[in-house]
Amino acid sequence: MQPLCHEDESSALLQFKHSFVLKKFASVNPSAYPKVESWKLNGSTDDCCSWDGVECDHDTGRVIGLDLSSSFLHGSINSTSSLFTLVHLRRLNLADNHFNSSQIPTRIGSLLSLRSLNLSDSAFSGQIPLEISSLSKLVFLDLSCLLNGEFPMAIFHLPNLQSLNVRENEDLTGYLPELHHSSRLKSLRVRMTSFFGALPSSIGNLESLIVLDLYNCNFSGTIPDSVGNLTNLSYLNICSNKLVGRIPSWLGNLTRLTVLDLSENQLHGMIPSSISHLEDLEILSLDNNNFSGKVELDIFLKLPLLTWLQLSNNNLTVLATNSTNSTLPKFTVLALSSCNLGEFPDFLRVQNELEVLYFSDNQIHGQIPLWFWNITKENMKSADLRGNFLTGFEKSPDLIPWQSLVYLDLSFNQLQGSLPVPPPSTANYRVTHNLLSGEISPSFCHNSSLSELVLSYNNLNGMIPQCLANSSEALLVLDLHTNNFHGIIPQTFTSGIEMIDLSENKLHGQVLILRSNKFHGVIENSEINLAFPKLRIIDLSHNGFSGNLPSNYFKNWNAMKMVELGKLTYMQVDVSSGTFYWTFPSLRSYSITIAQKGTQREFEKILSAFVAIDLSNNKFSGEIPESLGSLSGLQVLNVSNNNLTGAIPASLASLTMLESLDLSQNVLSGKIPQQLTQLTFLEVLNVSHNHLIGRIPQGNQFDTFENSSYDGNPELCGVPLSTSCENPKASPPPLHNSQKDETGFTSGIYWIVVFMGYGSGLTVGLVIGTALTQRYHEWFVETFARKKKIQKKQKRKERRN
Repeated sequence: MQPLCHEDESSALLQFKHSFVLKKFASVNPSAYPKVESWKLNGSTDDCCSWDGVECDHDTGRVIGLDLSSSFLHGSINSTSSLFTLVHLRRLNLADNHFNSSQIPTRIGSLLSLRSLNLSDSAFSGQIPLEISSLSKLVFLDLSCLLNGEFPMAIFHLPNLQSLNVRENEDLTGYLPELHHSSRLKSLRVRMTSFFGALPSSIGNLESLIVLDLYNCNFSGTIPDSVGNLTNLSYLNICSNKLVGRIPSWLGNLTRLTVLDLSENQLHGMIPSSISHLEDLEILSLDNNNFSGKVELDIFLKLPLLTWLQLSNNNLTVLATNSTNSTLPKFTVLALSSCNLGEFPDFLRVQNELEVLYFSDNQIHGQIPLWFWNITKENMKSADLRGNFLTGFEKSPDLIPWQSLVYLDLSFNQLQGSLPVPPPSTANYRVTHNLLSGEISPSFCHNSSLSELVLSYNNLNGMIPQCLANSSEALLVLDLHTNNFHGIIPQTFTSGIEMIDLSENKLHGQVLILRSNKFHGVIENSEINLAFPKLRIIDLSHNGFSGNLPSNYFKNWNAMKMVELGKLTYMQVDVSSGTFYWTFPSLRSYSITIAQKGTQREFEKILSAFVAIDLSNNKFSGEIPESLGSLSGLQVLNVSNNNLTGAIPASLASLTMLESLDLSQNVLSGKIPQQLTQLTFLEVLNVSHNHLIGRIPQGNQFDTFENSSYDGNPELCGVPLSTSCENPKASPPPLHNSQKDETGFTSGIYWIVVFMGYGSGLTVGLVIGTALTQRYHEWFVETFARKKKIQKKQKRKERRN
């Protein structure tokens, strides 16, 4: 009969229990439950050996095992914890709890009987205590938490250690020391850490090693030839490091390998044919290196168990086979992007289990064959054929027959004909930069999964289906710019949409439309959900809008009232999708295009702290609303080339982040408010060609502006003008307005726009004009630190007062 547990240990366990609170958020495992709730001294439960998670020795009754993984424990562990009185512990598992960013106590080294220690995913932080290296009986060690500092090298030399896991400690540094034949290591995982340095040739001494996972670290140098000695190795992942050189020639010795991932390094040379000896290989990833030369696809098709092959983005020329033998391996993932393929390989015809197919940036010409749509109808989830020379479809499918499709990219080809409709499962559909024509089928409206629809730069025409904008609650990105759509823009959009681009079409409508269409009429103050509180960037320039500026909208643009001086991040929208083992491209950066003297220039990213309004080159009239002054995060304001009247409102002085203010080419009158000198970040001011009068304000940024900022206002006086306010003289004749084209819009600086979102609401995007844009990105980084410094000084001053 097993003896009862000892009273001192049951007492220690209860003390340990009461040092925590139970919180469901502390564990993420869906099967988690509070194991310590059963710990009570009450009749039949007096014996702690019967408590959940507690293991006792059958002979002595001493507690030798404690498994409290996924137990909702929330709190800290320190060196005074009663846990460390359980000196007979051999197994300790505290994984998947929340220890409140406390450090692993140094007293862990007092548990000298420990053979297994698992502290993973439990919100420990700080240094790994050196005292762990004194646990000479340790066989299993898992410290994948949020640890930092330098990894104690002595742990590698623990005599009985077989499994070491410190994955996903991004700030944990270390290196691989000299390793000895006496090592019993079978599994070494340091993935996603800051381990660095060369792989020592002594790594070949780890003859028992089965798993070597060095993914996404900072290892450099070459792969040592001694890796070929690791004949028991089943899993080798050195992806995303800085390795150079060639693949070792004894690699073919690792005949037990099932996973070989050397991708995302700087390896070069030929891919050795000895890879065909690795007959147990299931996953092979060699993509994103500098491998060169010609490689026969046959050497990979000889591997009967291979399901995952990635050779993309090297300098390879892959020679395809004409075989359609049914004994060929059945691929799940096949990535041959940038492999100089000239045609679709015939072996694809028999790939009925394929889920991911990446053939982008090749030399594939001609039509997409009819048989291509018939492969893996049930399984295909992601296909990328962008950047080829595809001209059309042997037979255009009205509905793409891949029932499980999530991601499809046919962009940057020469596809003609009508636009195929993706199946209802599709989340990301990109067909930009082709020659497709015809209308968008109303069948798109039946796709409730669609999060990204990008059809820009085609010849599509007709009206945008009214149902498209609110057909899917998942829709985040709608990009239809540079087509031939006409008619009215849909009046409502789903609440979660983040990016819309409908520019360069022939659309018309009223509310919040885009540059260089033919929009006209009054922007009415609407009571329905068109206020767009998440709006950060709007450009309605180069249209024919009239009436007053929409003051009620200004009041509701709450995101423009926020001053953000955090990190320099970029506007992005997350359109991630995927399967259990594969994530498809997730973050899309907002982009802008600049037209300078007839040449288009594209900026791929916009800083997320950017807030701008451009309503220039319209026919707006009336006064500038006082409500504009509430948009305290605004950095760029352009209402030039309109018919605005009245005075410049002093409330604009509240726009303390403003860097550019353009009120030129209007009919504004009165004096320039002295309060505007408070705009200490203002770098560009243009109030030219109005009817302003009186003395130009002096001080701060106003001392830096040149004459051109005030041209065409003959009754202005004072510095920097030569006209003295005491003895006014006639000013030189005003410069002529820029010429206007047949639409009535001003040429000269050419403004471009995208219609995009930020956060969880709709955002209309701005592409900044030539003169401003090129300066803006230079200013932003320079003035960013200055803004923060000034604001800190102001806060310190307020605290002192």
